[in-house]
Formats: sequence, C-alpha cells, structure tokens
Amino acid sequence: MATIRDIRRRIRSAKGIQQITRAMKFVSAARLRKAQDRVVAARPYAQAMLAVIRSLAARAGGTVHPLLERREGGKVELVVITADRGLCGAYNTNVLRRSVEFLVEHEKDQVELNILGRKARDFFRRRSYAARKESIAVLQNTGFANAAAIARSLIEDFTKGEIGEVWVIYNEFKSVVHQRVVAERLLPIERPEHPEGLPPVEYLYDEPPARLLDSLLHRHVEAQVYRAILEAAASEQGARMTAMEAATNNASEMIDNLTLYANKVRQAGITKELIEVVSGAAGTAG
Repeated sequence: MATIRDIRRRIRSAKGIQQITRAMKFVSAARLRKAQDRVVAARPYAQAMLAVIRSLAARAGGTVHPLLERREGGKVELVVITADRGLCGAYNTNVLRRSVEFLVEHEKDQVELNILGRKARDFFRRRSYAARKESIAVLQNTGFANAAAIARSLIEDFTKGEIGEVWVIYNEFKSVVHQRVVAERLLPIERPEHPEGLPPVEYLYDEPPARLLDSLLHRHVEAQVYRAILEAAASEQGARMTAMEAATNNASEMIDNLTLYANKVRQAGITKELIEVVSGAAGTAG
C-alpha cells in the first residue's frame, strides 16, 4: 500500500500538471480568437474570387490556360499540413492517417510529398516515403507572403510539367470541438463554369479578359493555399484548447480521487494505531 507521503507527492505532481494544462488552454483560446477571425475573413474573398474567375473564363473564349490543363499521368505532389507541436488531441494523427490513405490509393502513381509542419516531417522520415520539400513553423507564420511563396513554387513546378497534379490535405476549421480533414485538388484548377439560371455579372475590363484570367488564376491558387494554412492554424488551436481542457478536467478528477484515497489511508493508519494502543493497554491490564 502506498504511504501518505507517496500519495501527497502524486497530488502535488497532478496539481503542477493541471496548472500547465490550464495555462495552455488559455493561451490556445486567445490565439484561437485571432485565427478564427482570419479564417472567417478569408472565406468570402475566396468565394468572390471564384465568381470573378467564372465570369472571366466565360468571356475569354476558348483560351486554354496552363493551370486549367488536365494531364494524363505525371507525378502527383501531395501537400500535407500539420502542426509543429503535439498536445492537440488527434489533430496531427487524423491528417497523417488520411495522407497515408491517399498514398495507398495512388500507389500506382508517383507521389511526392510537400510537407508543411514538423509532425508530418518526423512521421514520414521514419517511413519509406519521398519528401520533395519540407518546411516547418508554417502555422506560426501565417502571413499571406509565406503562403504566396509556397503557391508560386507549386505553380512553377506545375507549369514546367514537373508535376501533373497537386493535392493538399489539411484540417478544415468547423468549430472549437470539430475539425474536418479535407483532401482537395489544388492543381489543375477545376475549369470554372457559370451556374445555370443565374445572370452573368457584368464587369468593366481595363485589360483583355484572357490576361486578367491569367493573373487571377495565379492569385486564386495563392488564396487557396493561404486559406488552407489559416484553416489548419485555427483547427490546431481549437484542437489544443479542447485537449487541454480535457486534460485539466482529468487532473481535477485525479486529484479528488487521490485526496480521497489519502484520507482513507490516513484513517486506516489512525485506526491501526488506536487498535495497537487499546490492545497494549488491555494486555497490560490483564
């Protein structure tokens, strides 16, 4: 049976861990507010961008843009976005599991990895998967310039013909307690078509529609990469906040159970001492 000293040591350890998890929860909650605001602000921009691209594609005639061109065969590049740290529940595990499933589904294709995040980097380094590029601290630096640089690199490799498709896997932010793993094809871009039944929006163009379409398609890819990074960053904070709240509650429950157990052990010790005193007194009197 554990002694009172051992139990009290475990209670102190549990309280120390509880303080850490509670502090991490508050930090994640503060970061989540900022990340969530940025995600909500980015979504309407992406939707409006797609509407303009549809209008331009309809007016550009039969223009075949390289970013819209479908190719048979060729390499497939998979962009995997994970966090750099753990302690966020199944956030990283879900993305890595879906990535492995994607690799199995496309085992006949030549798939190369473009890894964004330390957890994915460490995971695939322990396995026999080729990583074309690796980056860390992406979710800590969620500026548009960083996302645009990643997108430009993907566009350049795609237009040169080095890769035939680009897919991205990340966690889409739904709510604090719900994040959904998404696998989206980034390139080639799905050829936009104007929805039936809706009148086309008229725009005034300073340049030919084909030239504007080229510029906006590049901007569209940059916006999609940026949105995916923002979604992943918000999902990470939400998952960590939920995990740390659960850990704090578990620590409270453990402390209560250990305190109750310590009281029982202490009461048992007192009872034993009383029995020994009474037995000794009875033997002396006899």
